Amino acid sequence: MSSQTETIRRVTVPQLRARKGADPIVSLTAYHAHTAAIAEKYCDFLLVGDSLGMVMHGMESTVGVSLELMIMHGKAVVRGTKRALVVVDMPFGTYEESPSQAFRNAAKIMKETQCQAVKLEGGARMAETIKFLTERGIPVMAHIGLTPQSTNIMGGFKTQGRDEDEWQFHIDDAVAVAEAGAFAVVVEGVVEPLAEKITQAITVPTIGIGASKTCDGQILVMEDMLGLNDWVPKFVKKFGAVGEAIEDAIASYAEDVKSRAFPTQDNVYGSKK
Repeated sequence: MSSQTETIRRVTVPQLRARKGADPIVSLTAYHAHTAAIAEKYCDFLLVGDSLGMVMHGMESTVGVSLELMIMHGKAVVRGTKRALVVVDMPFGTYEESPSQAFRNAAKIMKETQCQAVKLEGGARMAETIKFLTERGIPVMAHIGLTPQSTNIMGGFKTQGRDEDEWQFHIDDAVAVAEAGAFAVVVEGVVEPLAEKITQAITVPTIGIGASKTCDGQILVMEDMLGLNDWVPKFVKKFGAVGEAIEDAIASYAEDVKSRAFPTQDNVYGSKK
């Protein structure tokens, strides 16, 4: 009797979009194959975020991240996964100039990484570009509120919407990108009541980060929630203490090397007798 292996299928863009108002969408950032393979057991989609510039490469902001760097990490995440939908960030300077520029670079990302969608920052000002991409077969996740690529203009990573007079601007941004064809909208760093209004105002899922539990899903930087970083933003809950575990393991290794307790006979190869 022959056995058949069940085919594992990735979450699709239409499936994710259909989760509006349904069970909360679970997501994390991912930058390499092995952690992506673990995370996809529990996540609906994984974001290869340009936050990797700060988290993985020690940059002060995401502005210095290159297209080549995003593609390299995107390939690793796709190779490490089978089920989760993979979204890759478009880095600063690769999409703002024109819809044509955005299409060339988004197509390059998708062809070389084999990801299922791209994400770009900006609200109403990017609506034309989002429409251009989606009409040409490139699914787009939008990103509004606190947009890290614009921190030089914002004057840092500042919470958005503290002044209620600003709310309509952010709501209009969300409506514009959703109507342009974005299948989901990341809402970052906005006050909770504004995030709730944005979620109510659009027909596609909102993915909150520093927003509200009323969003249709949540995302965090994996290294932040694992406890790899000493300092994290207020909106991050540390679900682990991986940083401490790594340091303890390295300290034990160093101690064993110095005392010659490692390697033992179990860790070396003998010769033929």
